[in-house]
Amino acid sequence: MRALVTGVNGFVGRHLARHLLESGWEVWGASLHLAEGPPGVKVLALDLSQPDAVLSAFEQAKPDFVFHLAAQAAVAASHQQPWRTISANVGMQTHVLETLRQHLPGTATLVVGSGDEYGLAQVADLPLREDAPLRPLSPYAVSKVAQDYLGLQYALAYGVHTVRVRPFNHIGPGQGLGFVAADFAHQLALAEAGREPPVIRVGNLSAQRDFTDVRDVVCAYGALAQAALEDRLPWGEVYNVASGRAVAISDLVEMLLHECRVKVEVVVAPERLRPADVPVFVGSSDKLRQAVGWEPRVPLEQTVRDVMNYWRQVVAGAISES
Repeated sequence: MRALVTGVNGFVGRHLARHLLESGWEVWGASLHLAEGPPGVKVLALDLSQPDAVLSAFEQAKPDFVFHLAAQAAVAASHQQPWRTISANVGMQTHVLETLRQHLPGTATLVVGSGDEYGLAQVADLPLREDAPLRPLSPYAVSKVAQDYLGLQYALAYGVHTVRVRPFNHIGPGQGLGFVAADFAHQLALAEAGREPPVIRVGNLSAQRDFTDVRDVVCAYGALAQAALEDRLPWGEVYNVASGRAVAISDLVEMLLHECRVKVEVVVAPERLRPADVPVFVGSSDKLRQAVGWEPRVPLEQTVRDVMNYWRQVVAGAISES
């Protein structure tokens, strides 16, 4: 089977490409700028804001399945530039779906929403299932609701072969700055190297979040694609990808401090507090487990260790930030 991964040089894209190759797929990738992708991946330059360019790339790659990962994924940036996030994410998703509807009706696609779609979750709704109300708290989350429901609409109205996912917080080596684990690990790696004072600036430590290793997340994506192409899943369905475990941010910080090689002071910084924050946010992946037998396998402690080692390498100049 042949896959096309948009955003192939992003955090999740690189992990997904490696997983698909290891699973026997032929993998093509698309990136805004032509650059070397993961080994074994044929990379195309593609501006997803241009419908003609999307069609040309898709016709060249001839994929059986499109994993559409490219997006503006930073929640903080979406608060600063809401329309840029919404227009980019919804526009790219529309161009992918329209290309499949009009020109490649037999090609299937993964529509990547977000656990953030659930937003202001009520305690009675936890752990969040796919039928929980959607109460988005950021422009990013709104853009993901739109992508998600475009995937449903195209399946229902036009018969486009879509599989929808709502991944909760996923972390791991290679994640860039702007996300909680990466931001904390980067600060600690700089302190270890003596390049910054031994201080870690944090936000709301009492919040509890559902963290899944990115390597488990891409296994879920691959399993869903395989099952859908083998007609073992109905098109248009949505699946949460979550660990089902709520972890306090304070506990995540403690895990990182345990890995850190120097003593560091923890300081709550006002600029790291979000304008709206949910105390507890945890998802249920029961539907996903029943559909494809998926289970998260990488312990959080291993993920944290790998994230710290990644940022040590970045700070040392041994590798470049993804």
